[in-house]
Amino acid sequence: MARFEEQLTALEVVVDRLERGELSLEDSVRLFEEGVQLSNACKAELEKAEGRIQVLVETQGGGVQVAEMDVEDEDVEDPQEDDEMGNVED
Repeated sequence: MARFEEQLTALEVVVDRLERGELSLEDSVRLFEEGVQLSNACKAELEKAEGRIQVLVETQGGGVQVAEMDVEDEDVEDPQEDDEMGNVED
């Protein structure tokens, strides 16, 4: 996952440079385009990771639901608390 971290760091650098407002319009647009590409790449990596973590579980009725894999980390939030990631509820 080093690629994700590298892209995220590069995106943070882009945002920082844009926020300073010291660039010409042309440089700002070029940097903004780079930032959009980095943002899209980060989103794709996150979606890929999310897909690897999710486990398909067969329900009693024969249907399929998405269940989050248990992660043993004290800093990880309970997926039941925050449903912004598109989790399927019963």
